[in-house]
Amino acid sequence: MSAFLLTAGTLWQREIVRFLRQRSRIVGAFGQPVLFWVLLGSGFGRSFRHPGAQEGYLEYFYPGILAMVVLFTAIFSTFSVVDDRKQRFLQGVLAAPVPRPAIVLGQALGGTTLALLQGVLLLLAAPLAGVPLSAAGAASAVIVMGLLGFALTSLGLSFAWRIESTQGFHSIMNLVFIPLWLLSGAVFPAAGAHPLLAFLMRVNPLTYGVAALRRTLYLNHPEAVLDLPALGPSLLVTAILGLLAFLAAARAAERSGG
Repeated sequence: MSAFLLTAGTLWQREIVRFLRQRSRIVGAFGQPVLFWVLLGSGFGRSFRHPGAQEGYLEYFYPGILAMVVLFTAIFSTFSVVDDRKQRFLQGVLAAPVPRPAIVLGQALGGTTLALLQGVLLLLAAPLAGVPLSAAGAASAVIVMGLLGFALTSLGLSFAWRIESTQGFHSIMNLVFIPLWLLSGAVFPAAGAHPLLAFLMRVNPLTYGVAALRRTLYLNHPEAVLDLPALGPSLLVTAILGLLAFLAAARAAERSGG
């Protein structure tokens, strides 16, 4: 157990240190979602009105941008697996007498921590979006972002451990993660959407993570999110997604030769 925790903790620390030394990752993971929020929110603001969003689209889009920050950080974090393989660092780690699930756990916790830190920074902008955030709602939102971060990072790792090409990994991430986000209720609600899109949104596990995030942000104003899945089932689906994704990533690591 001590070897397991030491391995996971060391790789977690490495992910944090490497992130802080790469300013381009900080700008890309945090700046792009904020830019999307400002430009798309301003552009759609006059043509979009959601019953629960008194301030228009900027307010509705805000939880989706929080999820996007977590998503982008998860993607950028899992790129490190491909880079480590090219730099032969991954082969050295795999040759060490440590359990491979511990390696995956350290990587997943590193990505989760980074996603959580950036999500908390953007959470401070809630008053600018018109979101009536309370202390309890903020604390609950942090927990949900942590669950989302772990699930999305683990999901990214399950692909990264199988793909050797940076270009191939980038393509797969765009093919899988961006549609998951677009069809999660982050950009538009399921109500009024095409029946096919509404169905895809219902079966999309990320929908429940975004729904849980919205419910926590409006913890003191539940009337604003009556049309969303309940908080308990949403948290359960997000936790199950994280567990299954982690197990898939650990299995891919077990089969990997580096």
